[in-house]
Amino acid sequence: MSDDGTGNQDAHPGDAPLLDEVMPWSVAPLRLGRGWVAGPDAASLRARWNALIRTGDETARSALFAPSRSRTLRSAVAPLPGMPAHDGRLAREHGGCPEPVPVLHGPYDHQWLIPDHRLIDAARPQLWRVSDAYQTHLVETAHDQRHPGPLFTFTALLPDGRTHAGRPGRIRPLYRRPGGREPNLLPGLLEHLAGRLGVPVTPQDVLAWTAAAARPGPGGRAVPLTSDPELWRSGVALGSRIIRLHTRGARFAGVDGGGRPRLPGGRRPYVRAPLPTAAPPPEELVHDAEERTLHVGDGRVSPVARAAWEFEAGGGRVLEAWFAERAAPPPEAAGTLAAVRPRSWPQEWTSELLELITVLTLLDGLRPEQRDLARALESGTASGGGIGRTGLDRAGLLPVPPRSRRPASVLDVPEEGPDGQLALL
Repeated sequence: MSDDGTGNQDAHPGDAPLLDEVMPWSVAPLRLGRGWVAGPDAASLRARWNALIRTGDETARSALFAPSRSRTLRSAVAPLPGMPAHDGRLAREHGGCPEPVPVLHGPYDHQWLIPDHRLIDAARPQLWRVSDAYQTHLVETAHDQRHPGPLFTFTALLPDGRTHAGRPGRIRPLYRRPGGREPNLLPGLLEHLAGRLGVPVTPQDVLAWTAAAARPGPGGRAVPLTSDPELWRSGVALGSRIIRLHTRGARFAGVDGGGRPRLPGGRRPYVRAPLPTAAPPPEELVHDAEERTLHVGDGRVSPVARAAWEFEAGGGRVLEAWFAERAAPPPEAAGTLAAVRPRSWPQEWTSELLELITVLTLLDGLRPEQRDLARALESGTASGGGIGRTGLDRAGLLPVPPRSRRPASVLDVPEEGPDGQLALL
């Protein structure tokens, strides 16, 4: 470790700050408690709600609801932040279904959720409070030798934080308050980076750099920082492209020409044979590597690169997990609300499948640039060296202040409590 002449210490590779220090506030994943409140299409969620509400006998309604220790038909809970007030307990509910909201299910699956606090065991209201048009969430995925793939996913939607490996990751919003206010970053980090780099640094820059440069480490996920302006610019540019793909163009919209992600002609997937009218079982999703074709029952989509088919995140192959959520329900689901599904394969699912293949293919194409960045950071050849935990400690930024790990105060936000009374949380 060497002094850079300014009193700051250049970092060795093992001195990189942890993600938990760079973005201190995190939220646990949602715990739904019952699978029927979320799903791949909003129409089925409305039908499930209606089936529940039409059941007049409370015992039968309770069986459909699937009660838990946290939620029963008689649980009294406050509405979720930003959602309309409900009419008391579910045992007395006769109204229409709350409008389903889009969510990120697992690492890459865009689904829908009924936004009713009475249905969800642990909805994490603090996460709903800050999820708006300005927010970007970093979601940790299961990652180890058994579960390769990206360390994180990024989303402009409300994430549920689930993973296929059954090890849910923490959710780290970029901002601690609605409206893009109060970055969820180590206090003083933006100013420190700007001073070392000699260029302005924004919260979005730090998130993009994290997307490109983060790596697994013995103490957790690490975010090596650099004081080389050129390396910083290239890393931020790479991370901006990564986040744009993860968010399907909703964030960093001006990168790579803007708009939804698209592959160039000749590599763009198309439906070559119509997909089945009814969802086939999971085993009927098959990839032919030689022909670069994805078989969905009797349907065919191509070209689909092997890299997209084998792309893993959160402990499983992304395309297989996506299809399993839409495949024919298992026999044991008969008679439950989870069995209420589309009778035919919606056109929207086909469009989502083509876009997901596109995103995975493009993300795989960025991996060589991520490896190059990792080598540059490891080699220490970048002029200016790294910014490590030791230097951040000397600058008075570490350890992380305890308040930065807690949700921002919402005493200025009136929210409605159970059964309609107002409460200040």
